[in-house]
Amino acid sequence: RVSFMNNQKPQKPTLSGQRFKTRKRDEKERFDPTQFQDCIIQGLTETGTDLEAVAKFLDASGAKLDYRRYAETLFDILVAGGMLAPGGTLADDMTRTNVCVFAAQEDLETMQAFAQVFNKLIRRYKYLEKGFEDEVKKLLLFLKGFSESERNKLAMLTGILLANGTLNASILNSLYNENLVKEGVSAAFAVKLFKSWINEKDINAVAVSLRKVNMDNRLMELFPANKQSVEHFSKYFTEAGLKELSEYVRNQQSIGARKELQKELQEQMSRGDPFKDIILYVKEEMKKNNISEQTVVTIIWSSVMSTVEWNKKEELVAEQAIKHLKQYSPLLAAFTTQGQSELTLLLKIQEYCYDNIHFMKAFQKIVVLFYKAEVLSEEPILKWYKDAHLAIGESVFLEQMKKFVEWLKNAEEGNQQLSSYVA
Repeated sequence: RVSFMNNQKPQKPTLSGQRFKTRKRDEKERFDPTQFQDCIIQGLTETGTDLEAVAKFLDASGAKLDYRRYAETLFDILVAGGMLAPGGTLADDMTRTNVCVFAAQEDLETMQAFAQVFNKLIRRYKYLEKGFEDEVKKLLLFLKGFSESERNKLAMLTGILLANGTLNASILNSLYNENLVKEGVSAAFAVKLFKSWINEKDINAVAVSLRKVNMDNRLMELFPANKQSVEHFSKYFTEAGLKELSEYVRNQQSIGARKELQKELQEQMSRGDPFKDIILYVKEEMKKNNISEQTVVTIIWSSVMSTVEWNKKEELVAEQAIKHLKQYSPLLAAFTTQGQSELTLLLKIQEYCYDNIHFMKAFQKIVVLFYKAEVLSEEPILKWYKDAHLAIGESVFLEQMKKFVEWLKNAEEGNQQLSSYVA
């Protein structure tokens, strides 16, 4: 028994101790940033400017070098040619390479080729996605430390990578850094970035990406607070050749203004504010935000119809609707001063009655009410009936309106005949 125990004791410590020493030695060699940098730079120097060879070298090196631990070093080298010190300068005592984004030609084709290098690398080593995103956020914060040409190249590359999905639009948050915005660096960088992004895709794809990360309404923050207006943004980017981006921001601003208008309108209605005050407020908002009367009349209609809990019984809802709309007809009449506005309202009524099944039979009654209240006039109603109506519920609504339209065509004594028709 003693002999057996003696045989077992020396084996355990010897074996585990030997394994521990080997692991520590490997760790020391593997986790050496200087050695990692030297290996990458030497490999890039040997491949030269052949970017396909660069991509193959990086692919093969991932099996030998610890990309996971040194992602920042790797991307610093590929972008700037060496490790970056805080602020964006290259450390003087470090080796560097000219096979990098900053040393390349400043044109879209070259940046597209570099984008492929990053795409292949990140597809091959998926764990680098987060590290690359962090790297780009950092590079954007370092923009002031780079030359104008280096910023232009980085902007083009970033736009391409945003277009192909390698980067998420949330990285643009770095551009809202106060110092970058104040000195005009953010806006100038954004011009190059959006040009290459739109060149790869289109403004609609850009809009979708921005919306996903809730940045579709933040683009004006690229300018200091005293310049955050649609006019300034539009002028700056239109002159830079990005008219589609200017129009997109103008449209976004208009959507935001319309939502605010509807919200305020509903609050004013729920408080029971006088119509003259509501009309004055709406007209000021129209002027301030360049909102058309056609848009306003649809907002008022939606607001009016959303303030009521409608009866679920079809035979009662028409009576309820007439009573409610009669009350608000002066408000609607104030914003149907143009034939096109009247036609727009008619189409909204048709759409609403179709979408809300209990209102299907109320359509004609609503139109007649608005005719009597001078919200709608003869010509737009006849135009709607003839060829301007929507296809939805067409047969039902045209049948409802048939007798009234015939009366409109033949009427000569106006209100007296209308009274007898309604009766």
